[in-house]
Amino acid sequence: MNGRLEPGNGTRYRKVENLHIVFWLLKDISWCLEWKVLGVSMIFPTLLIAIVISWRQRHQPAELAHNVAVAFWIMANSYWMIAEFFGFDEEHIWRAVEARHLAAIPFALGMLFLLNYYLFGRRSRLLERSV
Repeated sequence: MNGRLEPGNGTRYRKVENLHIVFWLLKDISWCLEWKVLGVSMIFPTLLIAIVISWRQRHQPAELAHNVAVAFWIMANSYWMIAEFFGFDEEHIWRAVEARHLAAIPFALGMLFLLNYYLFGRRSRLLERSV
């Protein structure tokens, strides 16, 4: 066992994934209960672990696509939480667009990673196998 946080390293890798869930839940519970300090402080570890998991999975296209989408989801969710906490979520940016609607940008980026995988990445791997 080399101690690295890789999928083949079972228990240690699973502990990092589970810790990620704990941080994520603490962030969202804090949002729900309006605990601003805890909610905002949970953004960094939640996002950092999501990025580390994505990096560790970079050689597995399906895992990478899904984990990058999760990282973008956390970014969008965190921005939305901050906008609500600090009262600028309903500020008008342009026409009917409010500040909270900007969270759609990282949500859409995550979706684009998934669409890219499902429309192109997965198909090309299936074609490679058939040759």
